Amino acid sequence: MSITVARDKETGVAVVTLDRPEKHNALTLDMARDLASVWREFRYDDEVRAAVVTGAGERAFCTGIDRAAEVPQPSSPYTIDDPLISVGPKANDLWKPVVAAVEGMACGGAFYLLGEAEFLVAGEGATFFDPHTTYGMVSAFETVHMAQRMPFGEVARMALTGTAERISARRAYETGLVSELTATGEALEAARRVAAVIASHPTEAVQGTVRALWSVKEAARAQALAHAPHLVALGNLPAERQAELFTRRGGGHRLR
Repeated sequence: MSITVARDKETGVAVVTLDRPEKHNALTLDMARDLASVWREFRYDDEVRAAVVTGAGERAFCTGIDRAAEVPQPSSPYTIDDPLISVGPKANDLWKPVVAAVEGMACGGAFYLLGEAEFLVAGEGATFFDPHTTYGMVSAFETVHMAQRMPFGEVARMALTGTAERISARRAYETGLVSELTATGEALEAARRVAAVIASHPTEAVQGTVRALWSVKEAARAQALAHAPHLVALGNLPAERQAELFTRRGGGHRLR
């Protein structure tokens, strides 16, 4: 199993770890299913009052779906099967607060998780980028999630520049994507501390506040996500062409 869960009964905080550091914590199909199960299980676990989601190691929080994953698609151009659509806590009807602790790279499909956390804590070495357009893929679900958390121009630039640019943790903090910036390697502990504070408050009030916060933008988010499958079906290059672009990847990137 590449998803680990550590519960602290004293603080009421559970730490969910994407535990595949040798692959930059890229998500397999089994990991995606396990994540959904973890969030749904937390709904029934009264000892868990807040959660932290993080990635193992310092090289990456998550780099999205594992490119080796095979996801069969229906023949209809009007729908797609997205394996990451239910990896986030809100997609699984969990309204207990979730804090993301980010070290290293967070890109592409990682935004399904980051987009459904209440806020982010990041180490100084964290970077954020979206490789989709570079490889002939539409950034739809990812862009919708991040447009709820970043200034429009910032998310537009990130999505459109692909692998050519990465947003530094400092820039992410300056633009509001990151709530707290720590020294490299200290994001998890900082996230645990703030999650413990939140978990110490009456859980009914906390969950109601989380729900109120999300209600502000939920209608627009749901409408935008409803368009995403059609945009992906229309705009993605064929899989073999994507693979060709991926194998030819090279060059560096600009950190800003």
